[in-house]
Amino acid sequence: MNFQKGKDDIVCVSAVRTPFGRFGGSLRNIDIYDLGSFAMKNAMKKIDLDAQLIDEVWWGNGDTTNTKDPYTPVVARQTMIKAGVPPEKPSVSFDQACISAMNAAKYGARSIQLGEAEIVMTGGSTSFSTVPFLLRGIRWEGKRHTSFLIEDPLIPLGYKDYAPVASDAGNVAVEYNVSREEQDDFAYASHVNYGKAWERGFFKREMEPMEIVKKDKKGNIVDKSLLEIDEQYRPGISREALAKLKPVFGNPTCTAGNSPGMNDGATAQIIMKREKAEQLGLDVIYTIVTMSTVALQPRIMPVSPGFAIKKCLNDTGLGIDDMKFIEINEAFACVPLVSCKLLSNERFLVSDYTEMVKEVSSKPILDNDDNKYRELKGKLNINGSAIAIGHPNTASGARLMMTAAYNLKESGGGYAACAICGGLTQGAGCIIWVE
Repeated sequence: MNFQKGKDDIVCVSAVRTPFGRFGGSLRNIDIYDLGSFAMKNAMKKIDLDAQLIDEVWWGNGDTTNTKDPYTPVVARQTMIKAGVPPEKPSVSFDQACISAMNAAKYGARSIQLGEAEIVMTGGSTSFSTVPFLLRGIRWEGKRHTSFLIEDPLIPLGYKDYAPVASDAGNVAVEYNVSREEQDDFAYASHVNYGKAWERGFFKREMEPMEIVKKDKKGNIVDKSLLEIDEQYRPGISREALAKLKPVFGNPTCTAGNSPGMNDGATAQIIMKREKAEQLGLDVIYTIVTMSTVALQPRIMPVSPGFAIKKCLNDTGLGIDDMKFIEINEAFACVPLVSCKLLSNERFLVSDYTEMVKEVSSKPILDNDDNKYRELKGKLNINGSAIAIGHPNTASGARLMMTAAYNLKESGGGYAACAICGGLTQGAGCIIWVE
């Protein structure tokens, strides 16, 4: 199906990200406001856009404990001011866990469509490395210094009233017949494909290198280096080494090797109407065809990207075969694999959305077409994804969109579907088009 361009289409004219740092890596000492402002500044610099023209900022940020101002830090506002966006411009910081940066584009597009803004900065930032330890319950209890209990909020990663996200993901993988071996194969391919993409310079389109400055205790500069590759990438990875890793948190299939890291990074995208882009003489990177947000039962997170893409397809009348590429975040290897099993199921694709939600809430949907599944896997995350690139969670959704767009630009244009799961089985999806 050919896309019919219109002056009111929402388009992206700049898409930039930092390199993604590993946990405790090169970005561990960079303040979350500085991390985000780097992405914002470079998004504007890339198209020589005057910061005065930004009307609003929508910014995903899932953790405020690591800020200098953990009580109502207004991360979007502090980040945009550091980036040079005028303080008179309104901004929103919000937390939808991993789906935040993708939905930032959705909410920014709504403002444009409502006539409240013409040009919107969207994106998100995460710094796992700067998350502090916690001391709970001592404000009113008057405990002695020796009785303090220090808590690490990152272990296990998840939600205290629910199972760890790795546990749920691993169990859902078993229910959908996605084996540990298939997940390890997929994880290995993520690194291999990333390496090939890096060698041909693919990521230079989206990634802006960062100068890393190291100082001693007196504040003197002792070293400078340039970070221009994602630190999660492991060039020497082997399939045999992956197979030796034990599952984490008691789940049956998810290991540290077939899961992403806890990474640091930021992404920024500038969106506007096509008519506005033409007025400013700006090239369009991609057009947003449609976007979706979904939510299902908390335990079944790996299915949510499949449902988000289904919703996009149903809303547009496009088919899964119209998609040249599919980008599904590798929150765990099983997430894109389970979602692709759903998307290779004709009954799932054509059935009523609400009925499918009811069905998947009570039992797995297993009647997929194996040949179609293999075909979709050939379109999936062709340059690697979060297992090799990294997953700074509230920044990753925008990374999927820009990676898919540059994939399409490299291969002559067309449609791509992007989707990401989020905390307690939320999901976000979009279909983008490149001319």
